[in-house]
Amino acid sequence: MLIRRRRWLLSGLPAALAGASSWAAPLRPPRAPGGEPQPLRYPRHNKMPDPQQAYMVELLQLALGRGSKPYRLQALPMTMAQGRTMVEMAHGGNELDLMWTMTNREREAMGLIPVRIPVDRGLLGWRLVLIRQADVPFWRKLRSLAELAPLVAGQGHDWPDAEVLRANGLNVGTSSSYEGLFRMLARGRIDYFPRSIMEVDAELAMHADEGFVIAPHVMLYYPTASYYFLAPRHAEAAEQLRQGLEECLADGSWDKLFQRHYSALLARHQIAQRLVLRLSNPLLPEATPLQRKAYWLQPD
Repeated sequence: MLIRRRRWLLSGLPAALAGASSWAAPLRPPRAPGGEPQPLRYPRHNKMPDPQQAYMVELLQLALGRGSKPYRLQALPMTMAQGRTMVEMAHGGNELDLMWTMTNREREAMGLIPVRIPVDRGLLGWRLVLIRQADVPFWRKLRSLAELAPLVAGQGHDWPDAEVLRANGLNVGTSSSYEGLFRMLARGRIDYFPRSIMEVDAELAMHADEGFVIAPHVMLYYPTASYYFLAPRHAEAAEQLRQGLEECLADGSWDKLFQRHYSALLARHQIAQRLVLRLSNPLLPEATPLQRKAYWLQPD
């Protein structure tokens, strides 16, 4: 586990939109329609707004539109925890056809079809830390994982992140409720709540009256990927999606979409000025394409 400062090559990224905007635009039909579009239904994860949804849906539309078979994307409200949603989806117990979520060995063994291309470019593993305002002085002085080890991190009980933190010697307190984790932080039952750089701004805004801030000076990093997972009955759609993502990567359209959603976000959180505490991720499946450098947002 190495601890060092990292510099990001952000100079070429346009300061466009700060984070993922809310999804409002209608879905365009695929480029080469071939009959009535087949619906692909995805969850709106719990009751919270998903800051990644606009980007994830636009990328789905962009990639699927490269193939010959037409698909129609449809959002469904879901209140199940991620793990339960995946189990139900794998066994045909709900109406879902696809979802996006962090991968691990257990999830890839559920019977779903993972499209093994990190659609988040690895950003899910860059974790800023929500803390109580009163604890800022401690975090300003923190320099190592050893200093972090006595504290308790908050995580969902079925989130892969919880096991990643434990595997690196960190204490974890869990909740079956997403909102319960913010209550635990406010009441001192956990000491910090690591959040993806893609999620943290929206969550701070949702809890603006509770005295939370982003810990200064530091961030956590572990290699991980967010994939599209499809129900077993959608092997054809999964292959069309995989091929479409590869085409979008090759012609630069994916990169333009990613920059439009996330370049200003990365610049705003001043990655180059933060001390990065690097964690290993023993839960990553061997098939994770870490060797495909073009898939990942590359640090200097």
